Amino acid sequence: MPHNLISRPRKDTLTLTVLDTGRLAAWRKGLTAAQRGWLVQTGFSGRPGGWAVLPTQKGAANGAVFVTGAETDMWSWSTLATQLPQGSYRIAGRLSQAMANDAALGWGLASYEFTRYRVARISRPDLVWPAGADQSAMGQMLDATTLLRDLINIPAEDLGPSELTEEARKVGRTYKARVRVIAGEALLKANYPMIHTVGRASDDAPRLIDMRWGTKGPRVTLVGKGVCFDTGGLDLKPAAGMLRMKKDMGGAAHALALGQLIMAAKLPVRLRVLIGAVENAVAGNAYRPWDVLQTRKGITVENANTDAEGRLVMGDCLAEACREKPDILLDFATLTGAARVAVGTGLAAVFANDDKLYADLEKHGAATSDPMWRLPLHKPYRALLDSKVADISSAGEGPFGGAITAALFLQEFVDDDVPWAHFDIMAWNTGDQPGRPTGGEAQGLRAAYATIASRFGR
Repeated sequence: MPHNLISRPRKDTLTLTVLDTGRLAAWRKGLTAAQRGWLVQTGFSGRPGGWAVLPTQKGAANGAVFVTGAETDMWSWSTLATQLPQGSYRIAGRLSQAMANDAALGWGLASYEFTRYRVARISRPDLVWPAGADQSAMGQMLDATTLLRDLINIPAEDLGPSELTEEARKVGRTYKARVRVIAGEALLKANYPMIHTVGRASDDAPRLIDMRWGTKGPRVTLVGKGVCFDTGGLDLKPAAGMLRMKKDMGGAAHALALGQLIMAAKLPVRLRVLIGAVENAVAGNAYRPWDVLQTRKGITVENANTDAEGRLVMGDCLAEACREKPDILLDFATLTGAARVAVGTGLAAVFANDDKLYADLEKHGAATSDPMWRLPLHKPYRALLDSKVADISSAGEGPFGGAITAALFLQEFVDDDVPWAHFDIMAWNTGDQPGRPTGGEAQGLRAAYATIASRFGR
């Protein structure tokens, strides 16, 4: 039974009563005196998020109650799934579709565990699919989130550029998408020089992954940063800074997962997914600070720091993406520590050249428990990227506004008439929370998919 969601109740399935605070008093009146006393003795607060298992006169479990309120969201259901005793539960009655979807998704995410290298350790109760939930859509979202988290959690030894390419091919085969890969020296012939430059020092050759699906409808293009491990290059990271760098391909995981969602739902669009898959390694042929790089866009870039490699890989991908003038262009990247300083690890920092696009993303993010915060493409900061020897520097010299200058660098490769949003994400939970275990995490996935589906769905 995937994600601890089951189709039918079992003989021992308990009823889960879901109440908002306004209905709580009337519900209490319908209980036996013994049950009301039990609630008092067990400290049931009646506040939103509160829950209790109700006993029969003989002391057996006779159902459970869960209290909702204005702050109840998807993660509230994850919390409930981690707290209720083992068994199976069926929600009494019918929730609104939004709450039913939240219940299913939150419950399903609470069952996630990365088990590639060990047996499962957690066990969660089962939930009968809530009446009114969109089982197909929520199942697809759970599958996509699992794919995304698993890819980020796999260490670089088992997920380098070649393995990431194979994962993209698997997704392509499942949905009959066309996947083209350009690798190694062929990147220079095909004019993807920055992808080649960043990845050339690795034994696992750099690659451009180019997935296409659909032949009619609006063009939806996704770009993902696929740095499978980031040593920092010759500007070597300290040990502490390198610890989580298996997650530096988190943007690629997001692009693949979002692409999978679009294909699974059969949205009537022309989808393209572009991923620069590289390892930023150290070797005798590694690129250097102050090297001047050629680009697919045709401008030259003075490399300010070899640890600012993701934007170089993304630049070639964005330039190619804009060649077809997509109706929407979204990119995902674990790009800057400055974004984490600005908004923390739990929010996606988002930049956009189109106010309506950002408004849609923010609206759908709020509706899907997928928060984000807009940072500005502040034009005066573009001067911080001026170079004396090339068209642009890859990074500013000072420590300030690093997420903004990185986004402004990417904007140089995006045509003004292409609606574009850039997600600078952590893609990682730094501690355990219900439904959000330490490790790879989706940020912006639900908001982006809901935006695309609302704009271009049937």
